[in-house]
Amino acid sequence: MTLAEALPLLMFAALAVFLFSGFPVAFVLGGVGLSFAFIAIQVDPWLFDWPQFNAIPARVYGSISTNLILTAIPMFIFMGTMLEKSGIARDLLNCLQVILRRVPGGLALSVVIMGTILAATTGIIGASVIMMSLLALPVMMERNYSPALASGTVAASGTLGILIPPSIMLVIMADLLSKSVGNLFVAAIIPGFMLACFYLIYIVIRCSINPTLAPKPQGNIGPETMTGYIGMIIRSFVPPVILIIMVLGSILGGFATPTEAASVGAFGAILLAIFNLILLPALKIPDMEFEGQAKLEDDNFKEGEGLLGRFWRIFKDVVMRSALTNAMIFGIFIGATLFSYVFRQIGGEEVVIHIFDSWGLGSWGILFALMVLVFILGFFFDWIEITLIVLPVFAPIIANLDFGDHVAAIDTVYWFAILMAINLQTSFLTPPFGFALFYLKAVAPPEIKIQHIYAGIIPFVILQLTGLSLVMLFPELALWLPRLLLD
Repeated sequence: MTLAEALPLLMFAALAVFLFSGFPVAFVLGGVGLSFAFIAIQVDPWLFDWPQFNAIPARVYGSISTNLILTAIPMFIFMGTMLEKSGIARDLLNCLQVILRRVPGGLALSVVIMGTILAATTGIIGASVIMMSLLALPVMMERNYSPALASGTVAASGTLGILIPPSIMLVIMADLLSKSVGNLFVAAIIPGFMLACFYLIYIVIRCSINPTLAPKPQGNIGPETMTGYIGMIIRSFVPPVILIIMVLGSILGGFATPTEAASVGAFGAILLAIFNLILLPALKIPDMEFEGQAKLEDDNFKEGEGLLGRFWRIFKDVVMRSALTNAMIFGIFIGATLFSYVFRQIGGEEVVIHIFDSWGLGSWGILFALMVLVFILGFFFDWIEITLIVLPVFAPIIANLDFGDHVAAIDTVYWFAILMAINLQTSFLTPPFGFALFYLKAVAPPEIKIQHIYAGIIPFVILQLTGLSLVMLFPELALWLPRLLLD
C-alpha cells in the first residue's frame, strides 16, 4: 500500500489520537482535516490539489450557513432553555409526584414521565439531566430512595430527548443523510415512547418486589381539596402538554415543517414563561410548596426587581445560554464538515467500502458491526462527535445494503438512522465518558457517589439495548407510523 492509499487510514488514526488529547472537538476535527489536506497536496497533487483546498470555505458555507434545516436547532435549544429557567419543569415534577404518590416508585415514575415530556418539548440532554437532578434527587434522598435507582432513573430519563422528537440529533442526521426531518421525527415516536414505557415498567416491577428501594411518602402531599388538585393540574401539567401539541401536532398534522414547528415551540416557550413568571404572580396565585423541594437559582427576585424585571433578566440569560450552546454545536459542525470533505476527497469512502467488502460480512454483518462500533465509541465520545464522524463515512455503505423482505430498500436509511439514535442514547450513560453521568454528578447531593451512579445506569443501558434489538428485529416499530401518516 502506497502512502497516498494509506492517507485515509492515517487520517482516521490521527483523529482517534487527538480526540483523547483534551483539545476542543471542533478544533481537532478541523485541524486534522486541514493538516491532511496539506499532506495530501504534498504527497499526490492528483489526489488533492489547491483548487480543492480553496473550495473548503465554500463547502463549509454551503453545508452549514445556507442550510435551512439547521435553523431549527437554535430555536429548539432556546425552547428547552426557556422551559428550564422559567420553572415550568419544576412545577411539572411537583404535579407528577402528587398524582403518582401511591404507586410503587411514584417519584421515580414522575421523573421518567417528566423526562419524556421534556424530551417531547426540548430534546436537550444536558439541560434535562441537570434540571431533574436539581429538582428530584434531593427529594428522593430525603424519602430514602436507593441512590442507585434514583441516579439511574434521572440519567436515563434525561437521555430520551436524543430520540423522542423534536430531537436535535435527528435534525442533524436528516441533514447528513439528505433525508426528510419530518419522516425521521415520525419514525422515532414509537421507539422513543417504547423505551420510556420500558423504564416505567422496570421501576414498577423492581419497586413492587423490593419496596425499600422507593418508600412511599408519609402523609399527604399537594393540594387537600379537589379544586386545588384540578388547579394544580391546569397550572403545572397542561402547559407542557399544550407545547407538545403545538410542536409535534403541527408536524404530524402537516401544518408546519420541523423548522417552522421549532419557531412555534420557541414562541410557545416564551408564552409559557410569561404565564408562569408574570401572569400567575400578578394574579397572586402562589407556588405549591413541597417538602424537600429544591430551589433553582432564578426562583428568587433580585433586590428591587419587579415581575417584568425578573422576566427580562431570565429572558436575557436564556438567550445567552442558547447562544453559547449553539456556538459549540455549530463549531463542531464546521470542523466535521471540513474533516469529512477532505476524507472523501482523498478516497476515504472507497477505502472503507473496500475494507467491509473484504470482510465478506453481508448486509446483516455490516449492520451489526456498525452498531457494535457505535456502542463502543459511545464509551469515549459524545453523540454529536460520533454522528458527525460515522454518518458521512458510512452513509453510502448503508444506502446500498440489501435486507431482502425484512425492510424495503427505500426505508433502509430511515431504519438505520433510528437504530443509530437508540444506540447513541447509551453514549450518555456508559462510563468512563458518559456525559449524563458527569452532568448528574456535578449537581447531585453528596450522598450519591459515583459508584451509585454507575450501578444505577446498568439496568437502563440493558433496556436501551433491548429496545435497539427489538427495532432491529421488527423494523415496523420505526417504519409503520411514517407510512400511516405521511404516505
